[in-house]
Amino acid sequence: MFSAPSQPVIAVVGLGYVGLPLALALSREFRVVGFDINTSRVDELNRGEDHTLEADPADLSAALGRGLSFSADTSSLREANVFIVTVPTPIDQFKAPDLKPLLAASATIGAVLKSGDVVIYESTTYPGCTEEDCVPLLERASGLKFNVDFYCGYSPERINPGDKVNTLETIKKVTSGSTPESAAFVDGIYRRIVKAGTHLAPSIKVAEASKAIENAQRDVNISFVNELALIFDRLGIDTRDVLEAAGTKWNFLKYSPGLVGGHCIGVDPYYLAHKAQSVGYHPQVILSGRRVNDSMGMFVANKVVKLMIGNGLAVHGSKVLVLGVTFKENCPDIRNTRVVDIVAELQQFGMHVDVFDPWADPSEVQHEYGIQLADAPSQGYHAVVLAVAHEQFTSLRRDQLGLLDDGIIFDTKALWPREMVNGRL
Repeated sequence: MFSAPSQPVIAVVGLGYVGLPLALALSREFRVVGFDINTSRVDELNRGEDHTLEADPADLSAALGRGLSFSADTSSLREANVFIVTVPTPIDQFKAPDLKPLLAASATIGAVLKSGDVVIYESTTYPGCTEEDCVPLLERASGLKFNVDFYCGYSPERINPGDKVNTLETIKKVTSGSTPESAAFVDGIYRRIVKAGTHLAPSIKVAEASKAIENAQRDVNISFVNELALIFDRLGIDTRDVLEAAGTKWNFLKYSPGLVGGHCIGVDPYYLAHKAQSVGYHPQVILSGRRVNDSMGMFVANKVVKLMIGNGLAVHGSKVLVLGVTFKENCPDIRNTRVVDIVAELQQFGMHVDVFDPWADPSEVQHEYGIQLADAPSQGYHAVVLAVAHEQFTSLRRDQLGLLDDGIIFDTKALWPREMVNGRL
């Protein structure tokens, strides 16, 4: 029979874009320890710094002052009786779910798990992963029995990196638990910190599935307008003009074409597809949307080449500036950015490509993608590609881009005036 911890001590395992805001919010109500295997990340946070820019420095300082601690030492987890897992769930080179971080976190927690403890997962995954993949590891590492000695919950993260309006506290939180009693306990934890309230799902699988379809739905909708962009390009029609006209109808869904990267929309549909295929169903719509969206970087690069040829410019040996490398505007997050597809394709045409992004960490970009960021744009560009709509790029003029007189501009975000560019998505 579930007996809730009388004084919850919460360990947040994983201190990235999801874990850090969660740890800060929880520390206002509970005793919290933040754990991460990245010692440099732990040291950074203990200094009151956050390179992800998700935490307000004043909030971080206040949390440290009221007892929030950060550690890379697994012994720090022993005092906790509630564990919340917020580690990444990426895909591998074959676009299959990569559960290594999730399973490693489960094994780490299992080694310190005690009778009566609760383990809550926030990492995005497919329906069934918590109970079928993670729980067996917890049982094996701890020697305890699920739903007898310890309990689990799932509450999908809904963090939107760089968004200071739609935050943890202002977005309704889906919660669930492995028994009705543990579900009520999990829901109660989140109700203490989420002003928008909670939605208690009937099962862990339902909560897992709700997260998967949130992002799959957006992915499919964006893939539709991306496919329209491919069609209208061949017809010589401006896609944005078409969308503006269609958007005058009250029930038209207003999505824009573009690159689809990041840790959610460009990844989560593969988790749902993986699970569907494991039970014998081939998800045609989901995977079709993924194929369209994953092809957009190549389309942009090829469009740039065609525009250059149309202006009488030589392609091989030309110089191109790509503005932005993060997966979205005004955010330093480079996870699964599809800008790298544009860069790779342009380089295959024999172009020399400079990439400039004032938000991205140069060492991180170099480590993850082998791209050396330019300190600043230079001169003599045959083409400029606006890939990310950072605020620093909004007011740039053509004469500030180092562009040759006959050089071309392609705007993937429709950020700049139409008369300034040669083409746009």
